[in-house]
Amino acid sequence: MTDDMTAIPLDDHLCYAIYSAGIAIQRAYKPLLDALGLTYPQYLVLNTLWQQDGQTVGGIAEQLALESSTLTPLLKRLEASGFVRRTRNPDNERQVIVALTEEGRALRLRVGCLADRMLAASGRSPAALGDLNRDVKALRDAIYRHIGGWKVAEATP
Repeated sequence: MTDDMTAIPLDDHLCYAIYSAGIAIQRAYKPLLDALGLTYPQYLVLNTLWQQDGQTVGGIAEQLALESSTLTPLLKRLEASGFVRRTRNPDNERQVIVALTEEGRALRLRVGCLADRMLAASGRSPAALGDLNRDVKALRDAIYRHIGGWKVAEATP
């Protein structure tokens, strides 16, 4: 390293800004999720099932950019809590299907206020948060197109 190389301050790193914003969001959600007995990753899994119930473990993992083996303990805890049911796919015994229970479907109504919490905590308008979300997703997708790996979601209007 030469003397003319100066370290970039941490706060000037885009990756750190996004990382620390993610932590701040999780901390804003934490009191409500704690009251529901959920962790943030469990909340994300439930969100995928609220959008489309009865998915394979692999399908959920793909949507969340995780390994299936990472999801297994999390899904076991959700099942023990009574929110999901895991069953083998009768057409392909290697696949495990994850489906919401009645309690898991009902939980969606109780979680609905997370968006309001984010809106209030951010101090931004819904339109401004929507623009930010679109920009961050575009950045994420561009990076994945460059490095490969996660399947980039189709562009949304």
